[in-house]
Amino acid sequence: MDADAAIHRRLTADLEKAACAVRSAEDVLVITHIDADGIASGGIASATLSRLGKRYRIVFEKKISEDTVDMINGSAENTVWICDLGSAYLSEFKRPGIVITDHHVPDPKWKGGQTSIDDFDRIHHLNPHEYGMSGSYDVSGAGMTYLLSKTVDPENKDLAYLAVVGAVGDLQDNRESRLIGFNRMILQEAVSTGDLAVDEDIRYFGRDYRPLIQFLQYGNDPPIPGVSDNGPGCNALFSGLGIPLRKGGELRTWRDLTADERRSVSCRLLSLVDDDQKKRLFGEIYTITRYDSCTGLKDVKEFATVLNSCGRYDDAETGLRICMGDMTALEDAERNRSDHRKHISSAISYIKENRLLRERRFVQYFDAGPEIKETVVGIVAGMLLNSGDVNKVLPIFAFAEADDGVKVSARASRALTDRGLDLSFIMKTASEIVGGYGGGHKVAAGATIPTGKEEEFLDIVEDLVSSQII
Repeated sequence: MDADAAIHRRLTADLEKAACAVRSAEDVLVITHIDADGIASGGIASATLSRLGKRYRIVFEKKISEDTVDMINGSAENTVWICDLGSAYLSEFKRPGIVITDHHVPDPKWKGGQTSIDDFDRIHHLNPHEYGMSGSYDVSGAGMTYLLSKTVDPENKDLAYLAVVGAVGDLQDNRESRLIGFNRMILQEAVSTGDLAVDEDIRYFGRDYRPLIQFLQYGNDPPIPGVSDNGPGCNALFSGLGIPLRKGGELRTWRDLTADERRSVSCRLLSLVDDDQKKRLFGEIYTITRYDSCTGLKDVKEFATVLNSCGRYDDAETGLRICMGDMTALEDAERNRSDHRKHISSAISYIKENRLLRERRFVQYFDAGPEIKETVVGIVAGMLLNSGDVNKVLPIFAFAEADDGVKVSARASRALTDRGLDLSFIMKTASEIVGGYGGGHKVAAGATIPTGKEEEFLDIVEDLVSSQII
């Protein structure tokens, strides 16, 4: 407990220093990522600065590139606040007045390059890895941004629900089928403000809008024998339990079921899977109380998907508007979400129909070329890994064309990371050897490499994977 208390004291002290920098800033450049965690982070930072009356502008970035580093170092703003990005490039930042709230693995060269106390004050770096916590499940980028926001002003507790959206969008609740660590504390604060409700239920996606058959048929993790991808099987399950699919002529959703009906279906589903799958199938679900089901924002998973679909389709600003409470943005967001669903579905079909998935001894991979957007190829890889149609014993690497080379996304099962696999280290190391850059988390990471270096990259990756898990 003494070690934990010391870590918490150090985090509290660092938060206070960064909060002082934000409060005293004349104007601020906010740079944040385009995924759900990044957009939620941007929403928290924007609300924090607006409430302080600060002048600021916000820029969304897919990744930290050389151009991004130049923009940060050359910014005319007094302060640069980097959310859900930046930790992997600490040694590249040369200016004072930088605040980073991130959760990705930090740049190992940074500490070695510091030579004076002033170097430590130049960058306020708030990252769970610096305090002995995991950036994969203890707290997300939005969570670190929220902790700073709440330190700036305790009244900002009403932004806690956005940090939960960011964490769930980053799949940080998947490890235990519930949020843990600092995420748990943030969740409890969102509940205390009345913004969130916590229940235990089936954790499939689409409880507010998918008809009952589709809710079970297309639930992707874990797959249920006789139910997943089996419309007649789903129909037979509901029929056997005496649960009508319609009410007043309208198709019912999971949210429309009574508590007894949900309990009956849940018990039946849980009886069809093993103990490990039970833990993934049934657990906590989080509901945002301020929104109606018709908005598509009531379920935290669905809110996160709305943000993701905006960012992945070059419209992160619409996601930010929603985070800031602008409900006029919902129409644009729904168009993004529809496009997102269609693209993901067609991408998975394209990979399967063209048999693009290849296996080496220690890895599996596919190269989508220009057919899948670089911003969603990681989502596709993750869905394939959880679909039951690929080898879960191997990590999966996905390639797609990008404006500045080839985007590579990697995903792995928890079982592999528990055996020592660290995709963040692998992607950073392999990409730098071939002239690119990368990083991320142990279980999910990304990189950009030069065109034509794919095979060399895979050779290096395979050597690194084999050294970690054999």
